[in-house]
Amino acid sequence: MKLGEDVAAIVTGGASGLGEATVRRLASHGVKVAIFDLDEDRGSDLAAQVGGKFCRVDVTSQDEVTGAFEQARKANGQERILVNCAGIGGSTKTISRDRETGEIREYPMDRFERIIQVNLIGTFRCITKSAAGMATLGVRDDGERGAIVNTASVAAKEGQVGQAAYAASKAGVVGLTLTVARDLSSECIRVNTILPGLFDTPLLARVSEPVRASLAQQVPHPRRLGAVDEFAQLAESLITNSYINGEHIRLDGAIRMGPR
Repeated sequence: MKLGEDVAAIVTGGASGLGEATVRRLASHGVKVAIFDLDEDRGSDLAAQVGGKFCRVDVTSQDEVTGAFEQARKANGQERILVNCAGIGGSTKTISRDRETGEIREYPMDRFERIIQVNLIGTFRCITKSAAGMATLGVRDDGERGAIVNTASVAAKEGQVGQAAYAASKAGVVGLTLTVARDLSSECIRVNTILPGLFDTPLLARVSEPVRASLAQQVPHPRRLGAVDEFAQLAESLITNSYINGEHIRLDGAIRMGPR
């Protein structure tokens, strides 16, 4: 799909990190971008910088997602691009034992459900809402109506200790990719998913420099954290290369995560 001023896009989780980089890259091509996020300050500021539209939305709420899509389409028109970057993490073992008392504690199910709700169900909720809108558009000269890019994680393949919920949610995103691509093939809408490794996002900015350096050394080559624009570059490629469909692609410097 060719990018330009006649194309609108929605990026969930677009106020920071991977989503922000994607917003900036799409906007640099003239795309009209709507930013979905909970962070009103960052989202509004970014929207002002790129000439986009900010919509405060919790992707676990059907009503909020519906309202945000309506706002975005009113401002920019029906989107042909959706990039799902909204997500949360968390580290809790399936069971844990108190070091002092030996008491065994179970994983809090509300925490597990929250991660699944945001990362997996939230992603699918936005896919269905966006695809329904894209299907109302005409097919472009390139034979496409739209393109969807999801964000999973290498944890979908190598979940570490404490990542049961996170790994399950991201594996779910990987698992739905081909099926949804097949579902939407008759509508000329493509679906692909990126599995990022260790990226230099605001989340990692909170940890100490020695920890960041240690993480970078785990990457075979290049021996560094990924740059957020490298994610955005791949997202752009998945949007513009019309023959990539139903695929999930690792972006990780060849890392394979160990148990811890």
